[in-house]
Amino acid sequence: MKFTIKQSLLLGSALLFLSLIFGYTGAWLYNSNVLNRASQGLQIASDVSMDRSGVRAISANGDMPSGFEQASASATPSVVFIKTVSTVQYDSPLSGLFWDFDPFGSRGQAASTGSGVIVSKDGYIVTNNHVIQGADKITVVLNKPKTEYTARVVGTDPSSDLAVLKIEAVNLPAVAFANSDLVKVGEWVLAVGNPFNLTSTVTAGIVSAKGRNINIVKNQFPIESFIQTDAAINPGNSGGALVNLRGELVGINTAIQSNTGSYSGYGFAIPANIVMKVVADLMDNGVVLRAFSGMTVGEMTSEEMKRYNLGTDAVKVVDLLEDGPAAKSGLQIGDVITHMGGVFVDGKPMFDEHLAYKRPGQDLDLTVLRAGKTLTVKLVLIGKTENQALLMKGAVNSKLLGADFQPLGETDKVKLGLTSGIRLINIQRGKTIAQMGLGEGFVVLKFNGKTYSEPEDLISAMEGARGRIEIVGKDRNGSNQSFSFYSY
Repeated sequence: MKFTIKQSLLLGSALLFLSLIFGYTGAWLYNSNVLNRASQGLQIASDVSMDRSGVRAISANGDMPSGFEQASASATPSVVFIKTVSTVQYDSPLSGLFWDFDPFGSRGQAASTGSGVIVSKDGYIVTNNHVIQGADKITVVLNKPKTEYTARVVGTDPSSDLAVLKIEAVNLPAVAFANSDLVKVGEWVLAVGNPFNLTSTVTAGIVSAKGRNINIVKNQFPIESFIQTDAAINPGNSGGALVNLRGELVGINTAIQSNTGSYSGYGFAIPANIVMKVVADLMDNGVVLRAFSGMTVGEMTSEEMKRYNLGTDAVKVVDLLEDGPAAKSGLQIGDVITHMGGVFVDGKPMFDEHLAYKRPGQDLDLTVLRAGKTLTVKLVLIGKTENQALLMKGAVNSKLLGADFQPLGETDKVKLGLTSGIRLINIQRGKTIAQMGLGEGFVVLKFNGKTYSEPEDLISAMEGARGRIEIVGKDRNGSNQSFSFYSY
């Protein structure tokens, strides 16, 4: 059957009219029955009008949003936006062809952003060290009003990835600190910061875990005992606040676990108790007064836990510094530490965190298991200078070879099962030792078939060696290694 143009237009108009009638009828029935049934039992927010010309806001649980709102209102004014400008080296396509020198590279400026938290009314601000590291200029922008200040660096602590800034301002809204030891897994928390330059952003989640060590602090004496949260943390959140539902600071947001560089479910914050101690030291002294015990502890294996009949976590002594506080107190490699200061030791991150609260000269009381016996040990903590002196004890430097040569102490000899050896430390990049492939902590047992007990003798032999060279030793983990070279 064929239709004329006029008949086709009339038929189309009729079908369009019927479609509109059926559409409006279906929408009215759906709204009257389905939506009204679905909204039963949901509490309508009291401050929202039911006028259908506006938007309706509903709440499935009455108390929680007000907790979020109160915490956000309390914490957000204390979180600032940080902008930095740094001078960077841009490599040319020929980079790497001339070792560490790039004759065609250029220098320029790069801008980055992050967050910070006001910790005093007179303008002290804590942030992450990596947010301001290498910056030529640091600008702090307050939440309200959006006032900008040029900030100066009071002090930094790469070991904890924290830094303190100062701006010239008064009557600022300083954050209140919570006791992070009391934070529970499963507790609600809010992350406040400036991700992707979106200033004053608040996200919610729970504490997923405590005492996380994710090996991101690249430092000689790293402190890692992070609070893990599923509150969304993204680039720009670094240095911002993690707060409880009272708006109190429980941590400084520092890192995310991600394969993309953006939020994928897990963020990590430095506990407030560590932040408080580091901030106080930097404000008072410009440096952190870190305490050292003269030992390294490690995690217990499940077999070791069974052997000692332990129902909770503990740590074991895996290394002792010669003449350090732990060695002087009588501690031995293999001792199991169950308590420090009367508190259960719940793994290495917790041990490191609580040690970070201490200052040089303070006592550290430990409960130790050894050969089926429970011992009480007290040691006096030392400072960084004393610790560094012990670490460098007997070391002799060779500028030509690019390393320090240190004779093994008695503790190291027993640990490695050796009677002598020379350890290589502070190896310099690009120098002879590094070019040989000898790693930090490598112990030289034989050089060209001869053993050495004095660093000066080994240095003299290595600096004057020509022709074929053979080195036998152990790496820092105790594995046997040997190297062969030809020197001109």
